[in-house]
Amino acid sequence: MSKGLPKRSEDYSLWYNELVKRADLAENSAVRGCMIIKPYGYSIWEKMQAELDRMFKETGHVNAYFPLFIPKSFLSKEASHVEGFAKECAVVTHYRLKNAEDGSGVIVDPEAKLEEELIVRPTSETVIWSTFKSWVQSYRDLPLLINQWANVVRWEMRTRLFLRTSEFLWQEGHTAHATAEEAKAETLQMMHIYAQFAEEFMALPVVRGRKTENERFAGADDTLCIEAMMQDGKALQAGTSHFLGQNFAKAFEVKYATKEGGLEYVWGTSWGVSTRLMGALIMAHSDDNGLVLPPKLAPFQVVIVPIYRSVEEFDAISVKANEIILELRKVGISVKFDNRDTHKPGWKFAEYELKGVPVRIAIGPRDLENGTIEIARRDTLTKEQFELSTQPIAEKISSLLDLIQEEIYNKAYNFQQEKTTEVNSWEEFKEVLETKGGFLSAHWDGTSETEDKIKDLTKATIRCIPLDQKIEEGKCILTGMPSKGRVLFAKAY
Repeated sequence: MSKGLPKRSEDYSLWYNELVKRADLAENSAVRGCMIIKPYGYSIWEKMQAELDRMFKETGHVNAYFPLFIPKSFLSKEASHVEGFAKECAVVTHYRLKNAEDGSGVIVDPEAKLEEELIVRPTSETVIWSTFKSWVQSYRDLPLLINQWANVVRWEMRTRLFLRTSEFLWQEGHTAHATAEEAKAETLQMMHIYAQFAEEFMALPVVRGRKTENERFAGADDTLCIEAMMQDGKALQAGTSHFLGQNFAKAFEVKYATKEGGLEYVWGTSWGVSTRLMGALIMAHSDDNGLVLPPKLAPFQVVIVPIYRSVEEFDAISVKANEIILELRKVGISVKFDNRDTHKPGWKFAEYELKGVPVRIAIGPRDLENGTIEIARRDTLTKEQFELSTQPIAEKISSLLDLIQEEIYNKAYNFQQEKTTEVNSWEEFKEVLETKGGFLSAHWDGTSETEDKIKDLTKATIRCIPLDQKIEEGKCILTGMPSKGRVLFAKAY
């Protein structure tokens, strides 16, 4: 199954694209720039979705759904917002088709032009804040904590499965608060929830930080983010949380009656993660043999492969396999018994290695005689013979899955640390960027002009100003002007 998979060291981009396709995660669609997420890939997304949804609800958020189409006039109400998304918008101008008179096919009916064009949502701030106007009347209606699971469209010229597609799946949270302090606390809380999810479930270490003014979300006063490091030394923005101030409240006249009888604009936030997390999961952990999935997000955590020559042997192995399955499922471990007779065990081993199943159990006739099973780990590609009499199988596999989750995280964390370098001069910055890559911790003079110039010269951007930034006097690596602390630069997806 994995034979012929390109090596990461030779062509990382080709390795990624081929792995996504061969592991049955996704494929390109007939619509340019859009993808089809296949069942195996979608099941990983469903696990991500389920855990995030639980975390959102535990912090008081509720789900709702808003229209796919946004009146063009809505986008005009917040100037910086429309400027930020104008070049990516898909526009609906007509509402009907008709057959061409010459019989050549279907054409747009010129008589069916919309009075006002509709934008296919690139994000939902405008349509949601227009709704909030009727939902918020007094302080009793606040805070308003809404989340939406949806698809969005941002017209992309250069696309890559999961990482950048014209249509993608995501969640977008939108909240309204009585005070700026509450909204800022919400922005910080959701960034930390994203970081917790990335580290605990994706086994992905992240840097928590703040975006510069250049990189801030269009229409926001402040943007917090989590940044992750991929195996090729490029950074990937894995989630963002925005403090919107009163920008959208003022644009859509969302006011509330205070306890004192006054009338005030509310304060807003928005925050989101997308199927881009799938790309992060793949690029952070996988190897030249295929996917490496952290157990907490694997579609199934254990696969049992029978090895047999006769029907009698298969029947006996199936009895033992079903006993193991029952024990594992009792403790919440997802397990698959691959009893297909259309493929040989070696082919199945290669398939599950490619698909990143964390633990593989093989059972043959000798195992039945000896009371053993073979347990193989996907992350380390190691095997062991396990005597079933020595320890309950559910206990053994549970502890092994916990260990795999932990060690996948530790490996990624150590890599991130190795790929984080302090640099103190422009020459050192350029050399490390080209030879080592990764995060470069460097002084910056705080100006957009310098930030733009560094990007133009090196293609490296300021990924974030770390929230735990060490305040220290220094000099900007490019201009030599004073700097009060280091920021993280990197080339990024």
